[in-house]
This record gives sequence, C-alpha cells and structure tokens, in this order.
Amino acid sequence: MNIVAACVVITALFAYVNHRFVGFPSTIGVMAIALAVSGGLVSLNALGFGALRQTVLPWLSSVDFSMVLMQGMLSFLLFAGALHLDVAELRRRRAPVALLALLGTLVSTAIIAAGVYWLLPLLGAHLPAVYCLIFGALISPTDPIAVLGMLKSAGAPRSLEVVMAGESLFNDGIGVVLFALIVTALTGGPAPSAGEALMLFARQALGGLLFGFVLGAATDWLLRSIDSYAEEVLITLAAVVGGYALANALHTSGPLAMVVAGLIVGAHLRHAGVDRVSREYLEKFWDLIDAILNCILFVLLGMEVVLISFPPRILGPALAMIVVTLAARWLTVTTPLVLLGRRFDLPRGSWLLLTWGGLRGGISVALALSLPAGPARNTVLALTYAIVVFSILVQGLTMKAVTRRVLAPEVGGLTS
Repeated sequence: MNIVAACVVITALFAYVNHRFVGFPSTIGVMAIALAVSGGLVSLNALGFGALRQTVLPWLSSVDFSMVLMQGMLSFLLFAGALHLDVAELRRRRAPVALLALLGTLVSTAIIAAGVYWLLPLLGAHLPAVYCLIFGALISPTDPIAVLGMLKSAGAPRSLEVVMAGESLFNDGIGVVLFALIVTALTGGPAPSAGEALMLFARQALGGLLFGFVLGAATDWLLRSIDSYAEEVLITLAAVVGGYALANALHTSGPLAMVVAGLIVGAHLRHAGVDRVSREYLEKFWDLIDAILNCILFVLLGMEVVLISFPPRILGPALAMIVVTLAARWLTVTTPLVLLGRRFDLPRGSWLLLTWGGLRGGISVALALSLPAGPARNTVLALTYAIVVFSILVQGLTMKAVTRRVLAPEVGGLTS
C-alpha cells in the first residue's frame, strides 16, 4: 500500500509541476521531470551525497516494473485505447494496419537483429545472436500507450490516426508473442522447430484474437441487457480484469484479447440506441483510468533509470541502435506505401509521419527487464532505455510540428 501511495503522490506532484510550469503533453512532461529528478539523484550520489538516492533506491527496487505493467496496467491501457477507435474506419484501413502490425513487426525484428549483430562488435560491444533477436523483437513494435498519447496532441488527419493507432494496438500483441517465443527458446531447452513455433504463435496470436472476440461479444450482450451506468462500468471493469487473467490461463495473448474486446465495446458505445448518460459515464471512466495510469507509468519509466546498470562505452552503440531502429521503421513503412500506396489512400507524407510517429515506450523496457540477469541483459536494457527515451522525448515532442509541416497543404486547420 505504501508503494501505491508513493507512486500516486509523486505522479500527482510531477503532473502539477508539468501543467503549471513546463507545459509538455502530460505523459511526456511527467517522464521528463522524472528523468531530471533521477539524473539529479545520480549526480548527487557521484558527488558523495548518496543519502537521498539510498532512500529512493529501496523503494524503486521494490517496484517490479515489468510485472506492474505487463500484469497490471497493460490490460486497462489497451482496452481504454481500443475503446475510442472507430471500428468502421479501422475496417476500411485494415490492409495497412495488418501489413504494418504483422509483416512490419516481423521484418523489423529481422532488420534490427541483423544490425545489432553486425554493428555492435564494431563499436566495442557484443551480444549473442539470440539476444540480438530478442532485442529486435522487443524494440520493433510501436508502443500503443506512447503512440495514442502522442496522437491526442499531434493533429494528424483521421485516416492516418486510425492506421497509427490500430497498428500500435495490434503489433504490440504480436511483438509480445514473438518475444515470448524467442525467450522460451533461450531458457526452455531445445529450440522449437519451425512448425512448433508457428503453432505456438498461432495459439497465442489467433487464440488471443478469438478469445477477445468472445469476451467482447459477451460484454456487449451484458451491456445491452441493462441500462444502469454503475453496473455497466463494473461489467467493463470485470471484463478487463477477469478477461486478461483468463487469457493468460488459456495461454493466449492477453494484449490482443484486450484490443479486440475494447473495439467491440467501443462499437457498442457508438450505437444509436445506447443511453447518452451511460455512454458518457463509461467513456469518462475509461478516459480517467487511461490518463491516471499513463502518468503513473511514465513516472515509473523515468525513475527506472536510477536502477539501470549502463555498461561502459554504451553511448556509441546506443546512438547507432537509435539510427538502426529508425531505419528499420522507415523500411517497413515505406515499402508497402510505395507498392500499395493508392490502395492505402493516405495523405502525402504519411511515410514520414508513420516513421517518426512510431514511438517505443514502457512495454519494451518491461520486456527487457524480464530477461534473465547477466551482461547480455544489461546491454539489451541499456540500448532499449536509450531508444525509448529518445523516442518519447525527441520524437514525441516534435511530432506535432512535423505533422503541421508535412500535412499543412492537405489538412485544413493545421497551419492556423
């Protein structure tokens, strides 16, 4: 309970400081402040004033970031994000979303893994081949939590917003499944054959999609049968908490299940027959859950830097991996746009916005933290953290300006 209280108090304080004095988007602002505070603690410790850092370290060490996000916050955040996505528009954009979420994630994983394997030795670092694949799998998916937060303030046109949001929601689940398969091969004995790996992937991914559909349909039926906002909120809350736990018990993808269930419930809320009061309460409840958990998550993400052991001479490899990750994202985005651009029907300059807007976030860090302890884990975690910080602070803060500059001729109001 003390840990929860400390998280909420610190998050509220940072959120106030950001809103009152800094003015960044809320999630980016609280993370920037948390990083600044963490950097100050590290600096004070280097100067010999380590008492404060020694007070903070035990508290941070008691917070299992990977468990808190993957088994706690993630189900709520994915459901809330999917809840506001227009299913009809997503269906129209299913081709680019499917290509970017599935093929894009797989191809990006291979490109980044190859880049890490060949470049790191040239820069004085090293990772075993399997850890190169693991790094590629955990850093390739765009983070839906970071992307959806960025889209709220970027001002992108609706068609592009749906593609970016849909891709980030689905490729997160694909990336988590792919990461789990590779880690299983690393820690669970003999590597599975291609057929076994494909079956495991299908069970996790397709099973998660199917379970999410059943869960969403059941929740939709319950919501249609009553007209009382208190019970409707409780039903959706039970669907998220119970559904995520059941998906894990069935060894299917909980993240994908939450996305599909959220899409179905969101479609229910937009139905003409839904009571206006109930719709407003449900939407505001999940908006509030989304905002609060996002801020807490990004504060924890900023504070985690105190606990990360950065290997010596990691700056060069980290900068190189930022470039490799952006290059892989550019390749996986531009290739389908060049080949199928007319069928996608996206605004001019979408390749740049899809590349620059492909943010990485807390999910990548959580996956890196879940790896077995050792030098390879330290390197993967340091590289991941560097990419996530660059992604959120640099790409996230400049995305609105890039959107205005690229799409101003097509999108009315962006230049006003």
